[in-house]
Amino acid sequence: MNFARSMILPAALLLTACGGLVYKQDIQQGNVLDEDAVAELETGMTKRQVQVLLGTPSINSPFHQDRWDYMNTYAPRGGKPEKRVLTLYFENGALASMEGNYLDEKSMAGKALDELQDPEEAPIQDLESLRQEERGGPGT
Repeated sequence: MNFARSMILPAALLLTACGGLVYKQDIQQGNVLDEDAVAELETGMTKRQVQVLLGTPSINSPFHQDRWDYMNTYAPRGGKPEKRVLTLYFENGALASMEGNYLDEKSMAGKALDELQDPEEAPIQDLESLRQEERGGPGT
């Protein structure tokens, strides 16, 4: 009986050390650009217009002030990370050209990020509006 009790702890440690029992989450890092916002980019836009549309770039080098890089990586549950990049080039303060794989056909990273930003999901209501709906008050 004493032997059985002494084997419980090593058995539990062995089971938790197995890779199948450890939870691994999806990892997303960097700029998540809205597909519609990227589609609105046009040559001739000012840096300020681009920044309002896409936000601050991941990389804004003081040595390359006319180049902005938006980067995003996505690794599905311990899998190989996928990297998406959008590079914008400016001339005289206006967008001159763009390149990168951010605009490529839907990748696994893009699909996963789109699922995270599903517009069909109902917005979260604040507690006071829920109470008003329960009482049949204003807002119903």
